[in-house]
Amino acid sequence: MIPIELKPKLSSCIETLSKQEYERTLHLLLKRGTVDEELGERLEVLRLFLESTNFGHLRSQYEGYLEAGKRVTFQIYPEGGKIKLKMIVE
Repeated sequence: MIPIELKPKLSSCIETLSKQEYERTLHLLLKRGTVDEELGERLEVLRLFLESTNFGHLRSQYEGYLEAGKRVTFQIYPEGGKIKLKMIVE
């Protein structure tokens, strides 16, 4: 699976972006009306991420970078039955 990339901004936090991406993926799955394994896996990864993440703690890790004018990208992906998160600061 290709990692899910989310790019928070000061006006849209990682939690909001995750929820929006979950809704978008769910809408695509329902619209297609057929089994799409890749979209199903993406939806499950997003669901687990939303359920298991301490977003307040996560925001505290990246907001300073955004305030300093840097770009932050999160990559979310499954690994060994768990959800992994990688933060990239540019």
